[in-house]
This record gives sequence, C-alpha cells and structure tokens, in this order.
Amino acid sequence: MAARGCRSLTVAARRNRYPGVMRRAPREVALTADLVILTIRDGRLCVLVVERGNEPFAGRLALPGGFLRGDESLDETAARELAEETGVDPGLLHLQQVAVYSAPDRDPRTPRVVTCAYLAIAPDLPLPRAGSDARAAVWLAVTDAQREGLAFDHDQILRDAVEVARDALQFRTIATSFCSAEFTMGELREVYEAVWGVELDRPNFHRKVTDAAGFIEPTGRKRPGSNGRPAALYRAGPAIDFAPPMMRARHAEPETAARRGSPGQDGDRVDGVPTRPR
Repeated sequence: MAARGCRSLTVAARRNRYPGVMRRAPREVALTADLVILTIRDGRLCVLVVERGNEPFAGRLALPGGFLRGDESLDETAARELAEETGVDPGLLHLQQVAVYSAPDRDPRTPRVVTCAYLAIAPDLPLPRAGSDARAAVWLAVTDAQREGLAFDHDQILRDAVEVARDALQFRTIATSFCSAEFTMGELREVYEAVWGVELDRPNFHRKVTDAAGFIEPTGRKRPGSNGRPAALYRAGPAIDFAPPMMRARHAEPETAARRGSPGQDGDRVDGVPTRPR
C-alpha cells in the first residue's frame, strides 16, 4: 500500500507541476534526413542547394534531403540522398550528424516532420543533378545561400553545420577531406581560409601543420604552382585528431567587420598564426 500510495503522489505531483502534459496523446511524425554538403570551389566555401519543385516552398532554395523509407535507418537515408544528389559513393565520404530539428512549425506538412541534419565534406564534387522533387541543383557560396534565404528551417541548419565544420578544423584533421588525394600546402591553407573566412600567415601555417604529427605526409612529388614554381605535394596522414589543435580566432565574422570598417583584425591570431579577414 505504501508503494502504491507513493506512486499515486508522484503522478499527482507531476500533473500539478506540468498541467496538461500527462493528457497529451502521442502524435504521428514523419522522419527526414537533410544534408549540408560542403566543398570548396574557386576558393569559396560552397553548399549544395536545390530548387524545390513541389509545395511547400515550390521555387525556393533548400538543402537536399528526403524521407525515411521502408526499413532504412536515418544514416541509410542520408547516404542514399547523398548518392542521389551528388553521384558520389557515400562510402567514400564521412557523414556526421549535426542535430535533430523538431520545432512544431518547422514544416507545414502533415503529419509533423522531424529531421536529422547531416554534414558531408568532399573535394571537387561533380556538378550536382536534381533529385526527383527538385527542379535544379547548384553549388552556391555559403554566404550567398545565407543571403538568399532557404526554405523550412534550413538557414538554421546551414549555420549550425558550418559552425560544426569550423570547430572541427581546430581539433580534427578533416581539412584534408576538402582536398584531392594529393594537394599543395597552398590548397590546404585555402581550406582553412575559406571555411574560417580569414587570411592566414603562410610561413606560420606551414610550420603549424607540418609540426602536427600524422596530419599530412610529403609524397616526394611536385607540380607547377600558380606562380610557376614547383610546389611540393602532400597527402593526408593517418592522424584523426589535430595535435596540438589550431584554435581559430574568436572575432566578428569577416563580412560584418568589413562593413564596420574595423582596422584591428590584423592582430587576431589562429593559435599563433596571424590572420586577417578575407
């Protein structure tokens, strides 16, 4: 009797503390996977976006994605969508979960749609092809996509995913995922500059990445650089973590600083590597 009485008091306490919660009926939901696929094109951080062909938001730009099908897991849904939108074997890329988005008003469709966002990073991805429910698919600079505005809550998803990528560059060796199998030091530096939106000091950057154990390895080969001089080629090393980490400067976003005309950003440093807004 005592145990039953305690349980009764607990339920009553819950009802008093959270009125209405105990009476809410379970709701049917649909699950989707949305993809933030990043690459670098012409020195700019770009994201794959599609023009929606169907309602809701027909004609608006959005991140690619799709509904969970059959017995798929969400990871399998994301991998299928990646292959369909880019033609890239998903086994060659790392898909990282960013977050789950479940705000009741994020998608006007019924039943309610909850999505899991994934981040994928790859070098030199081919021109995209539109999926079955999209009119077109294009690579768009992240800054242009943010300025244009995306359907659903994809602006927030894109911001979150880019921030995940920026933070990951500090502690993990994912920068080489933006590069081809063999790359120059300049191409690797361009990754950090494009993702972080800063210009890095070349000699200090070279020292930092070559001192990081297992980050990159020289191939012993060279290829002509943009200035006509042979540039040494490197490949990704076996390390997963960047040790010691290269911490990025925490200052205002470059475009914001540029609009303010701030002259003081040249003093910022990325863990000892001087930077300035691009």
